[in-house]
Amino acid sequence: MHPAKSVILFTVTSGAGYGLFIVLAVFALGGVPLAAGGAAAAVFAVGLGLVTAGLLSSTLHLANKKNAWRAFFRVRTSWLSREGLLAVAFYPPALVWGALLINGDGGGMLQTAAALATAAVALATLFSTGMIYACLRTIPQWRTPLTPVNYIALGVMSGALLALALCGDSPALRAFAIAALAAGGLCKLWYYRAIGRPGGPTVGDATGLKGGTVRLLDVGHSAGTFLTEEFGFRLPGTVSLALRAVFFALGIAAPAALLLGTDGGAGARWLAAVSAAAGLLVERYLFFSDARHVVNLYHGAPNTRAGR
Repeated sequence: MHPAKSVILFTVTSGAGYGLFIVLAVFALGGVPLAAGGAAAAVFAVGLGLVTAGLLSSTLHLANKKNAWRAFFRVRTSWLSREGLLAVAFYPPALVWGALLINGDGGGMLQTAAALATAAVALATLFSTGMIYACLRTIPQWRTPLTPVNYIALGVMSGALLALALCGDSPALRAFAIAALAAGGLCKLWYYRAIGRPGGPTVGDATGLKGGTVRLLDVGHSAGTFLTEEFGFRLPGTVSLALRAVFFALGIAAPAALLLGTDGGAGARWLAAVSAAAGLLVERYLFFSDARHVVNLYHGAPNTRAGR
């Protein structure tokens, strides 16, 4: 699949924003609030800014942007609609919770309810984003429970590093961030192992011809088409593997080394967050470029996992 830059930016920025609120809520519900007063205002501004910027960037790849509102009216059948409604539903509890923290509310029932609702909607939104891709039967690499699991794990990971950068160092938050890095790395390794297995639908499955090996004699065109450019895009195997190494180096290893090998200064914490964000941009690019649409079976690919 041809990677859409706007969708890459959307999923990375909004994922970090939702992850930040999930981490804030986890600590607040555990009795260890990470920010209050003016500090909470700054943290919530960054988180809401990332979520909003991501949502706005998600419309940039639409050919007719004024029809984006139609995505909200297919909730029964579309994960995209569910994600859109959840993204809008996220703002009320987040704004209420932020207002309570900024005004110095002492942790009453309303603040607990607002924190819980914010985290629940943020988690559901990340899950819905992953399911937009996991529900597609036309792309075997995405059609796995590991897709939403990775969206959640990497969102919480980037959110934890952002919380550490914004809220200051603490043993509990640092340990949480390191655990989130380990979980994100393991989930991604599991995903790469799963999509690297041979197999998938074949030309015989696409044509309905059984009983032997089916091959195309003619792909039906002599030049590139929209389908081959958008759905047939792929990186050479060596480039893809090199970029995976870049992701693990920037997104997982470097932040972990900074958190484990420094005294937790602001520079190291921010560098860890920025490095992870750069790694996630590479990871999300690979998420699209590694995908093989079944339409490629009609254009010469022997199966949907060929070419690696």
